Amino acid sequence: MIGMGEGENCPFAFNFDPATFKVGDTVSYRVTGSLADFPFVGTLLEVHDDYVVISPGESEPDARYKGTRESRPLVDETEIG
Repeated sequence: MIGMGEGENCPFAFNFDPATFKVGDTVSYRVTGSLADFPFVGTLLEVHDDYVVISPGESEPDARYKGTRESRPLVDETEIG
């Protein structure tokens, strides 16, 4: 994501191809409901045929969110603690 600001590049390298998702990939994910307008960054912990499990990272090291397996996984807001 080049051009995030003047002279700045995004510090993340996202995988947007659900066919190639693998554990450890960084993904941009979405959340339903009141958080629908915000992008989130996470790491894939599990990859299954029809869903993924995402870690939101350092801010919540024990959290695990189940999301859809699509280019930007969708997490139900009830998963967010």
